[in-house]
Amino acid sequence: MMRPTRRAVLLFAALLPLPWLLLVLRPAWWPFAFDFSLAMLVVFATDALLVYPSRLLHVDLVVPDGGFVGEPLQTMLEVATGERRAPAKFLVTVDASGAAQPALANERFAIDGRSRRTAVEIVPRRRGIMHVDTVWMRWRGPLGFVEQTRTFPVGRQAKIVPSIHASRTAAFALATRDAILGLKIQQQKGEGSEFEALRDYAPGMDTRHIDWKHSARHRKLVSKEFRAERNHPVVLAFDTGHLMREPIEGISRLDHSIGSGLLLGWLALRSGDLVGSYSFDARPGQLMKPARGIARFRHLQHASADLAYGTDETNFTLGLTGLYARLDRRSLIVLFTDFVDTVTAELLVQNVQRLTRRHLVVFVALRDPLLEEVIAAPPDDVRRIAGAVLAYDLLRDRRVVLERLQRLGVHCLDVSAARLSIALINRYLYIKQRDLL
Repeated sequence: MMRPTRRAVLLFAALLPLPWLLLVLRPAWWPFAFDFSLAMLVVFATDALLVYPSRLLHVDLVVPDGGFVGEPLQTMLEVATGERRAPAKFLVTVDASGAAQPALANERFAIDGRSRRTAVEIVPRRRGIMHVDTVWMRWRGPLGFVEQTRTFPVGRQAKIVPSIHASRTAAFALATRDAILGLKIQQQKGEGSEFEALRDYAPGMDTRHIDWKHSARHRKLVSKEFRAERNHPVVLAFDTGHLMREPIEGISRLDHSIGSGLLLGWLALRSGDLVGSYSFDARPGQLMKPARGIARFRHLQHASADLAYGTDETNFTLGLTGLYARLDRRSLIVLFTDFVDTVTAELLVQNVQRLTRRHLVVFVALRDPLLEEVIAAPPDDVRRIAGAVLAYDLLRDRRVVLERLQRLGVHCLDVSAARLSIALINRYLYIKQRDLL
């Protein structure tokens, strides 16, 4: 599409009064009165003929497979112009859409040769799938009176996941703190421990670990030494129902949960465990079977980008029953969900109780700071008093449900969004050190 520039419109509008002024001052010059406007039209037409033809442009946009929320996604734009008559300046706009809510990316560059490669930054604001639909290019003629616009379809997409770069270093330091002190190998008893070595028995050791066969052979008491297993399955179960859409500190509960869950998954993979993921809302979602290897973390990130913000009410019976039926080995299930009161949480408690018969469950819920703020607000009027009473009832119901889950053997975490990652890692390390799996 070709159109006049702002400079051309202003110049042509400024010359419009000249013919009428000439007719007033010199009526006999009427045959030449509109020559100024005609001359400007000729100049515009000449500029339109000299503008670089759009048919000779070839544009390709290289989009990475994935990126992180709030971090620039570096796309590479390749423009080939073929044989050119003069240098030209281009304005390019990348039109992106999707659940990631990216902003339009603009970039200006000049081409002196036959081709150019330039980076265009796109900043996604949310987790999800980002679609890069079209590249818009605009350039002007040599005189700057005419501009040409053309669109180039791209049709590519990138998966945007929560960024865990900031907290990964702190988590790694926390996880390896004991290794620095030489306490990586621990003497732990119980079902599920791996045999490590034999050592001489010393007072204070558990007598159940005495190996009587080797003791008789060596004619002294010999005890077995164990180490914690490192191949436990860990399943990150995300509730994607409508309650998880609620924002806390500007970010939805689901995104807070996914960010902390990915951090835990990265730590568990580095510890030698198997990590998988699962999602559910009104119906069971897709289950990624637990697998080992740090390369598994990239698959977890890509799978988290596909978790949509659901609008349906969560069906805990279908969701948790489906997870129970599809796991054939005792696992650590980290359940990220939420509830409102004891009535809505009744089915949640019943189905979590079924999970605890075979698996170890960590129940993770985010504490809403708004309720505590309402309770702490000064009781200036009846409306604030009523709000404080309602908020206190909700917190009381929440404590009742968490106490019921704890009596079932569930590890419960009810923390703020800022403390979620550290609290989750600490609980995971506690479970590993106590060999509770």
